[in-house]
Amino acid sequence: MKFVHIADLHFDRPFIKLSDKDILGDLRRLEQRKALKKVIEYIKENNIKYLFISGDLYENKYIRQSTIEYINNLFSEIPSTQIFISPGNHDPFIKNSYYNKLNWSKNVKIFNSQIEKIETEDADIYGYGFNDFYCTDCGIENLKIENKNKINILIIHGTLNGASLEEKQYNSMSSKLLKEKGFDYIALGHIHKLDYNTELDQRIVNPRFFNFLRI
Repeated sequence: MKFVHIADLHFDRPFIKLSDKDILGDLRRLEQRKALKKVIEYIKENNIKYLFISGDLYENKYIRQSTIEYINNLFSEIPSTQIFISPGNHDPFIKNSYYNKLNWSKNVKIFNSQIEKIETEDADIYGYGFNDFYCTDCGIENLKIENKNKINILIIHGTLNGASLEEKQYNSMSSKLLKEKGFDYIALGHIHKLDYNTELDQRIVNPRFFNFLRI
C-alpha cells in the first residue's frame, strides 16, 4: 500500500520573533499553506490512497476559521484518499476545537482519546488523539493487534523514550514497547526531526514534515 505521512505543520503558529519583522510572520504562514497544497497535489498526481497526519496540524490557541476552511477544502479535493488525523498537544480534540465542531470532509477520520481501529481493504489502522494539551498515559501498553495477517499501522503523537519530566507530559512511549506490539508502521509526530532509515527495518517513523512510503 502507498501512503503519505505528515506531522507538525502547526498552522497559524504566531512566529513571534518573525512577526516583529514587518510581514515575515504572515509570509511564513503563507508558506505553510503552500506546503500542504504541494502535499495534496502530490497525492493527486500519484493516486495515494492514504494520508496520515500525526498531530499538531494547527495551533488550537491561534488557528483562524479561514485557515481551517482552507485545510478542509484541500482535503475535499482528494475524496478518494482516506485521511487519518491523530490530534497532538497543540491541536487536541477538546470541546471547542475545530476537530469537534467543524463539518470535515467525508474522507477525514479524526481519532480521539480512545484507541480505535479502522479496517480498510489494505490495512487495519489504529489511532489515538490527545484530548488535552498534556497526556501522560494513552494506554498503549494495553493495545493488541487483532489481525496479524493484515498490514497494521498505528498513528499517534508523542515523545519517544521521554526521559525528562517535561517530555513525559507529552505521551511518552517506549520504543521497545512499540516494537513489541508488532506494527508494520508507526506514524509518529512531535519531535520536528526526521527519524527514518536510522536503523535496520525501522518501523517507528517521525517524518519531520512529509514522508511518502510504500509497504
